[in-house]
Amino acid sequence: MRVVIASDSFKESLSAEDVCQAIARGVRDAAPDADVVLCPMADGGEGTVDALVAATGGKAITTEVRGPLGEPVRATWGMLGTQSADKAAVIEMAAASGLPLVPPDRRDPTLTTTYGTGQLVAAALDQGARRIILGIGGSATNDGGAGCAQSVGVRFVDADGKALPQGLSGGSLKRVHAIDMSGRDDRITDCEILVACDVDNPLCGPRGAAAVYSPQKGASPEMVGQLDDALAHLADVIERDLGRDVRGLPGAGAAGGLGGGLVAFLDATLRPGIEIVTDVVGLADRLAGADLAITGEGRLDAQSMMGKVVYGVGKAAGRANVPVVAICGSIGDGADDSLALIRAYFSIIDRPMDLADALADAERLLRQTAANVMRAFRSVGPPPTRA
Repeated sequence: MRVVIASDSFKESLSAEDVCQAIARGVRDAAPDADVVLCPMADGGEGTVDALVAATGGKAITTEVRGPLGEPVRATWGMLGTQSADKAAVIEMAAASGLPLVPPDRRDPTLTTTYGTGQLVAAALDQGARRIILGIGGSATNDGGAGCAQSVGVRFVDADGKALPQGLSGGSLKRVHAIDMSGRDDRITDCEILVACDVDNPLCGPRGAAAVYSPQKGASPEMVGQLDDALAHLADVIERDLGRDVRGLPGAGAAGGLGGGLVAFLDATLRPGIEIVTDVVGLADRLAGADLAITGEGRLDAQSMMGKVVYGVGKAAGRANVPVVAICGSIGDGADDSLALIRAYFSIIDRPMDLADALADAERLLRQTAANVMRAFRSVGPPPTRA
């Protein structure tokens, strides 16, 4: 019997690799002869670096970069291993430019920059990356990706023809008069940059980066209008100087406009995060010939079918004609939506307990639940092959 374990992390408790290992122990408790294949997963957000490094046998690298407010931070990213088809890097922008890096009393998206994210891109190029996977969730910024672009040699010029200072922020975009791409790092031309982007917000306007996301980053109502005007101005300059219209591009408003900036300045492609991860880890090949797939995430609810790991594994397993079971920390409203893609779902909670106890005991609870799932599966046997 071949069992593929492809789970997300359980936030604040276990990494995706640790979750998969715990489930594997439970599977072997109930089926010692099982051929178990581990495939840590993520959806392009938090935990993507850890999951892809683990799934491909890669290595984690820590680089000191400029944080959202210009102060140094140590950001961890990864080079994928030999199981990856090419020399690829994986970066989470939140490691360099994320909201948790800014104390609540200092949050102000008119001041924050994605410069450090661009420094991680440069670090990956220094390691020989020919492909960069960049997750852009959890930003503290609203600079349209201008700070990131400066890190790789793009110059932003003011009305007097002078280069604007490094580390452009949302509040300084109105000073951009022209964009000079001539100094951009030549290595970007030969590097495929895939951006894990799971929102369809345009760059500016009522559904844009500033209107929808900047208040949670510390913007006042007055700031929201200023930031939106600044992004609209940047979009105009991009269209005039670079010939690219990113204003209404779906996903351009992600991460304070970083989605649009990466397309405009780094020739990036926006894709759903779970699709990128599924491709990189070779999930389709791992599922071929399997009898069962076990997936999971910290909470299964209506959002799980909006590009989360359970959704991605369910889709891939369906194509491979492999039944899927989900093991989750908790079950929320809309969990039944997942039954369109999976056979069943189970919570690991085995008695009344508070969240702190569940987080602390997650490894044992996962192992126990996985063992029970395997006992039930073995007693019933695999379902008949679908036509």
